[in-house]
Amino acid sequence: MLLVFLGSCSGRQSALDPAGVEAEKMAELFWLMAGGAALIWVLVLGTAFYATRVRPRPHGEHVGRMLILGGGVAFPLVVLTSLLIYGLALMPELRAPGDGLKIRVSGEQWWWRVAYYRPGSDAPVHAANELRLPLGQRVELELDSPDVIHSLWIPPLAGKVDMIPGRTTRLVLEPTRTGTFRGVCAEFCGASHALMAFMVEVMEPEAFAAWLESEAAPARPAKDALARQGADLFLELGCGACHTVRGTEARGPVGPDLTHVGSRLSLAAGIMPNEPDAFARWIAEAEEIKPGSRMPSFNMLPARELDALAAWLESLQ
Repeated sequence: MLLVFLGSCSGRQSALDPAGVEAEKMAELFWLMAGGAALIWVLVLGTAFYATRVRPRPHGEHVGRMLILGGGVAFPLVVLTSLLIYGLALMPELRAPGDGLKIRVSGEQWWWRVAYYRPGSDAPVHAANELRLPLGQRVELELDSPDVIHSLWIPPLAGKVDMIPGRTTRLVLEPTRTGTFRGVCAEFCGASHALMAFMVEVMEPEAFAAWLESEAAPARPAKDALARQGADLFLELGCGACHTVRGTEARGPVGPDLTHVGSRLSLAAGIMPNEPDAFARWIAEAEEIKPGSRMPSFNMLPARELDALAAWLESLQ
């Protein structure tokens, strides 16, 4: 049983398996608070055991007063005040600004709009439904929402921060190890709230710089016939009215930017694998897979056209 309990404390979505400076501070605070709670619990039970088992007879007024004031007032007050002071002392470091790279993340129903702002460049690099971060650098996230309150939470990297319509909130992340982690929306935001996840990949700085440069480039033309057919269908069916694919005539501002969707870590905001069959299923069954989504289901399309669209989207690397 203990091994099962300890095993649940690790993984790509565990706050007790920190991979960032902010999460490490939160984990330290958690264990200190758990230790403080355990001390109070032991003291209360010890007092009860002493009064009912060790000396189960009436106690003098002086002893009773000492037990109540010492164990029930003074000791919890000292422990809780110490924890409060320690927690407040963490705030200046956790709220310090980033080093240069800024990422703007908008929580929408039910996906994530992402834009990277590189130092020295005014042109953002647009992406969606995932984050890529350089190892060891303090990256500042600017968070907002155009519809309802969302909450961005990447447990291994930092605590959660609300995304409030009409306001911009901030979160600074400083990853301490590479890997792939899972983030979620931690504020109920509607019918498909539970289907609004995203993946986070922490990369070596050189690899991140190369990826960001590639992400800024337009989509490459399709090479095989099936993918070229898919590219034509994408425009014919009006998909470009909602989605942008840089380097094509698709410039829609409504849905996720799909310029390099084939290289992303997941599909449909972290709920499906990034593979051709999943693309075809998502296109045909979007409203069933994610109730309330603004993406309509194209289940009227024949299988050949679904396969062509999926082949083109998967080729957008």
